[in-house]
Amino acid sequence: MKKSESLKKNEDFKTVYKTGKSYANKYLVMYIAENNLDRNRIGISVSKKVGNSIVRHRITRLVRESYRLHDDMFNSGLDIVIVARGNAKGKSYKEIESALLHLGKLHGIMREKISF
Repeated sequence: MKKSESLKKNEDFKTVYKTGKSYANKYLVMYIAENNLDRNRIGISVSKKVGNSIVRHRITRLVRESYRLHDDMFNSGLDIVIVARGNAKGKSYKEIESALLHLGKLHGIMREKISF
């Protein structure tokens, strides 16, 4: 099983914003760039405009958990930055999960779920 790690450096985020491709839906914006590694790196950004720290942290947790549970469906070797929009405030896990999977399909980085 491949391990995903986080994007932490501001330069990494800027590189993905500048060179990556983006798609958006009602709740999230997803930027994708290749990283020439054998694993994905994910970064989550939630602006202060979305809400206070409690709201922002909850959205971050929902996005991270949605990605973690569907990690095996994403292609490897990508830097993924997910930006939460204001409409994501107060949404359920299922709505955020659905938005994340929708963006993955738009980017064409999803593969069929591996079943054992």
